[in-house]
Amino acid sequence: MTGNQQDNEPKHKRDLTRRKVVVAGAGAAVAVGAGATLASGAFAGEKKGTAAASASSTSSEVCYKLTSETTEGPYYIDADKIRRDITEDKEGIPLVLDLKVIDSETCKPIRNAAVDVWHCDALGIYSGYESLSTGGGGTAPTDAPTDTPSGTPTGEPPSGAPSGGTGGGGHEEPTDDERYLRGTWRTDKHGKVTFKTIFPGWYRGRTVHIHTKVHVGGEWTDAGYEGGNTCHTGQFFFDETSVLASAEVEPYSTSTTERTTLDTDTIYDQSGTTGGLLKLKYNKKNIAKGVVGSITMGVDPDATNEGTS
Repeated sequence: MTGNQQDNEPKHKRDLTRRKVVVAGAGAAVAVGAGATLASGAFAGEKKGTAAASASSTSSEVCYKLTSETTEGPYYIDADKIRRDITEDKEGIPLVLDLKVIDSETCKPIRNAAVDVWHCDALGIYSGYESLSTGGGGTAPTDAPTDTPSGTPTGEPPSGAPSGGTGGGGHEEPTDDERYLRGTWRTDKHGKVTFKTIFPGWYRGRTVHIHTKVHVGGEWTDAGYEGGNTCHTGQFFFDETSVLASAEVEPYSTSTTERTTLDTDTIYDQSGTTGGLLKLKYNKKNIAKGVVGSITMGVDPDATNEGTS
């Protein structure tokens, strides 16, 4: 993103909140490393057919289901990294997120929206909250299982334990200055935005997931993005087949943390795409080469969904 980009659309009239993001680093060039052939091939844009919405111009019927709202979890940091490549130096299976944002009533793409994404690393650790995260990895204790995670759910963490969004707990203040696997970027005229990252790991009490927020009605200025309202707070999810495949690959395979399955997660509502389930493409024989995840988010731009209640 260049500093002189502006949003020429009128400011949102409702639920105006004040938020500001500061451009950090020198530009947002996307660098795709070796071994990410599949992921890098998709980074140029979203594959056709991601959104299969059925619309009728003569009906007031909603043309696309609203994407499920969820809690933002305790580890959100108001965006301070305007970038599409959020990987930094974190190891893991390359992942490209092809996202699209549309108005759920009109099915028109929403341009110039600010989309946040953030998630834990391959071992369940969140940047900014390394000391609070409940992931685990490295050498397993002598009495720990030696095989890969079986998918056995661990249930909800004890009351008061950091959970990254298992419900309740409120927002936690950051404990460190790390900001890997976090970023914000603007949607184009087609409502599309693409991020380069890694396949997330897991931590106690939650299935594998990525957090997201969509902000509309603000302005892109030399300083970043300012004003507007948060119209969507959600999470993206991964099917069990892909997660079990990832668990065979280092560093995921070094995790000693039991995993909560998709069908027992306390946040995912079991509604498929509407609930945030990503459509995934990868080499079924070698997921380590990279994964492309895509989804269309149907939102109400007039709503305010901070995900904090």
